[in-house]
Amino acid sequence: MPDLTPFTLLIQHAAQVLTLAGGPTTRPLAGADLGGWRIIENGYVACVAGTIAAVGPMSELDADRITAETQLLDATGRVLMPGLVECHTHLVFGGNRAHEFERKLRGESYLDILASGGGILSTVRATRAASEDELLENALHHLDGFRRYGVTTVEAKSGYGLDRDTELRLVRVARQAGRQQPVRVVPTFLGAHVVPPEFKPAGPQAYVDFILREVLSELKGEAAFVDIFCEEGAFPLDVSRYYLEQAHKMGFGLKIHAEQLHDLGGCEMAAALGATSVDHCDYLTPEAAARIAQQTQGQTVAVLLPLVPLFLRQAKYAPGRAFIDNGLPVAVSTDFNPGSCPSKNLWLALSVACLNMGLTPKEAVAAATLNAAWAIGLAADCGSLEPGKRADVLVLDLASVAEIPYWLGENPVRAVVIGGAVQ
Repeated sequence: MPDLTPFTLLIQHAAQVLTLAGGPTTRPLAGADLGGWRIIENGYVACVAGTIAAVGPMSELDADRITAETQLLDATGRVLMPGLVECHTHLVFGGNRAHEFERKLRGESYLDILASGGGILSTVRATRAASEDELLENALHHLDGFRRYGVTTVEAKSGYGLDRDTELRLVRVARQAGRQQPVRVVPTFLGAHVVPPEFKPAGPQAYVDFILREVLSELKGEAAFVDIFCEEGAFPLDVSRYYLEQAHKMGFGLKIHAEQLHDLGGCEMAAALGATSVDHCDYLTPEAAARIAQQTQGQTVAVLLPLVPLFLRQAKYAPGRAFIDNGLPVAVSTDFNPGSCPSKNLWLALSVACLNMGLTPKEAVAAATLNAAWAIGLAADCGSLEPGKRADVLVLDLASVAEIPYWLGENPVRAVVIGGAVQ
């Protein structure tokens, strides 16, 4: 029998509905599938409570399910699409690093500033000194900004505590922030961001042993993923492999920051261990990308972060076009953080991904919705407009998907729906 449950929300007469549906359902979108999903002209999205109930052209709308209680939104001439999914952010931190911006402009590199005690370590000092209430207030402020940009799910990495109590506090604050406002927050544990000063004499191996022994056991049920920064000045390849292997044995999903500044082999190593995502990838070669795609059968997502080289004034961007052509699934995120990307504008990231990484508009949209959801293990619940999924929907003041990366830096969001509720 057909479902006759009345719609609670109907968004209708859209110029285009970007469904992100029509591709494979058991793996992220890759190759031709990344841009091959379905667009509905003159369409609608209908919701029942917090769930998408129906999606289709206006000619197929079941008017019998519209009642006096149905909330109606007119999207005439506009685009409907899934809520954006931010799959790589550093949401919770204290202070900012505006004081280092001029050092960057004078030519100091990211690693130079880190080696001098700045960079990540500067934020660690500010974060350790901040109260839990201050950290929560800051996180809520940033989540409000993300929501205004149409982001409905945010991954939030820890990593600015680098001691047991502060790292646990960062995960706790991220979860609390998710409960206090509509945007869903997915915590990831990045305690292995860099080696903290108190562990410098002992080295990276001693620090990850400390995390494995003293911290990870406290995070069961609090964070689904662990992450590590495999890079010169942070954690070498062998230590990164050991840490991820041990964390996986403890039941955590795996992520890695790798190939951001050098090609150390971190992405291939993590993918071989079953990592859900490998992030940054600016120095990942197309040949290595092809090997990862084949080895993982397209399950590992390469998360591209185009605003980072832009802000750091680096010429090297991940070869996204080559990744796609070699079958590696890609997602796009901002990497919002106080040092290398103090921006929540995922729309700008999509434009830069098209301009400097070779993505098409349809591929970029898929990379910030469905594939981003795959990168944090939520593709069954969000990232596309399909019946049964969470009703996270955006109404854009644009007439077509081609306009999304075209209007450089603009926020096209007219309305945000999260869990079936208009924000």
